[in-house]
Amino acid sequence: MGLCSVIINVVVVVFKGRFYNLAFYCGRIKSSPDDTALPSFYVHIDEFHQQWWGEYERLEDVHSYIQWLFPIQEPGVNWRAHLFRKDKQAKSKLVKSYKLMLDFYGLHLANESTGEVERAPNWKDHFRNLNRFVYSHNNLRITRILKCLGTLGLKHYQAPLVKFFLHETLVVGHLQSLKQSVLDYFMFAVLDKSERRELVRFAFKHFKPQEQFVWGPKKFLSGEQKRECASSV
Repeated sequence: MGLCSVIINVVVVVFKGRFYNLAFYCGRIKSSPDDTALPSFYVHIDEFHQQWWGEYERLEDVHSYIQWLFPIQEPGVNWRAHLFRKDKQAKSKLVKSYKLMLDFYGLHLANESTGEVERAPNWKDHFRNLNRFVYSHNNLRITRILKCLGTLGLKHYQAPLVKFFLHETLVVGHLQSLKQSVLDYFMFAVLDKSERRELVRFAFKHFKPQEQFVWGPKKFLSGEQKRECASSV
């Protein structure tokens, strides 16, 4: 039996309780995703997906919904977010929230099993919006989304998204306003050590000039250390 089926009605009124994000994803309570406390604006998770999908100006201008959609394990209101791992229904709806935000950023989830992402047909307009400001709230949102995916048992979605942004910023040359955040924050939000190491290697390979790369040991990344060890044998 999933956690959604055993949450009792008391959580409906305990908005600061430890279960409220899970209760929201299970459809037991409503959120106020548009920075208003008016009850008439509260929505269930399914209503949010229906009403906010494709509402790009709304998704850009409103800020509070991101905490409801992507809870993370940090001190504060979402500190029991890890309970999501135990409920398939909640995780399935979390994937839908992820798809909604990918669409907002001009991407789509090409493979749900591997986490591969690709540009959406309307990517140019959305990339233009992402590229407007360095260190914008969207950079912070993406960092939060990556942390949430890792925390809630969807860590296989982390590396493909980061790899996509590394390719766009370092190889193709798009999204230069995201470049610093991709290197400073996105890469190191990936929980899997081997995947994180591969991302750092990819970043080093395509970063110009390489001598200014500071996100990993250049000697190791360039293979010099391996060559030195081999020559000493």
